[in-house]
Amino acid sequence: MSVWFTTKARRGVVAMAVVAGLALGVAACGGEGEEDKKPEASSSASKGNSSAPSAQDGQADEPLAELRGSNGLLLQISSAQRDAGGFVTVNGTLKNDGADSVVIPAALSGNETEIVRNGRSLGGATLVDSKSKKRYYVLRDTDGRPLTTAGFSTVKAGESLSVFLQFPAPPADTTEVTFQLPTFASGTIQISG
Repeated sequence: MSVWFTTKARRGVVAMAVVAGLALGVAACGGEGEEDKKPEASSSASKGNSSAPSAQDGQADEPLAELRGSNGLLLQISSAQRDAGGFVTVNGTLKNDGADSVVIPAALSGNETEIVRNGRSLGGATLVDSKSKKRYYVLRDTDGRPLTTAGFSTVKAGESLSVFLQFPAPPADTTEVTFQLPTFASGTIQISG
């Protein structure tokens, strides 16, 4: 065999491995799992007077919590799912209930240098486990980017954004935690799974 043929064959194998890896990554991140389809009974931190929850596919109609923030921002938490890998993924909707466009406050990103360096995000969020007296911060990848929705700066009046946040999981017997996000009211949410 020639060097040219061997090099071309190696490139083909590498290309197939990359495509397979990307397909696996898209499949893993692409949709909601079956476990997210169960409605959960829960308490809300504060109920809005006229804000109807926007149901997302695979999530309960009634949010786990509705948290009001500054300038008419409303965070509706629709699920908090524990997975086998030791993580809790919180899903929800960030909505502008106000009459004007709102610039997302920088405080939502938190104040850690590594997170702030990566742009606007929900990296300042925490889960508080009162039972174990522990606080859980948003996870980061190996480059220091928070594992949460990022890259947004303005929300127009009436506009909604689907958001997610990923945290380390509290102990298995902990099913209720307090969700905190800077500039928003705190709320108690139930962890399922």
